[in-house]
Amino acid sequence: MTQSALEKQEAKLKQLNQRIKAEKSKIEQNLGKQIIKTSNLDYANLSNQKIKDLAQKIATVLNHESNNQL
Repeated sequence: MTQSALEKQEAKLKQLNQRIKAEKSKIEQNLGKQIIKTSNLDYANLSNQKIKDLAQKIATVLNHESNNQL
């Protein structure tokens, strides 16, 4: 392959990685919004520590459910 072809592939790969990162970010934001909305949480009361604690609780529940489905 020529250098130009490699550069084009590298540019496409970089662009694809950026699209993947943007999509992941969108999903994370939507998930967070839905959790806050359905839990009737108040943004004013969500400190970083509370967010971490809630994330841990949610992960524990999800992990417990997936283990019981096996």
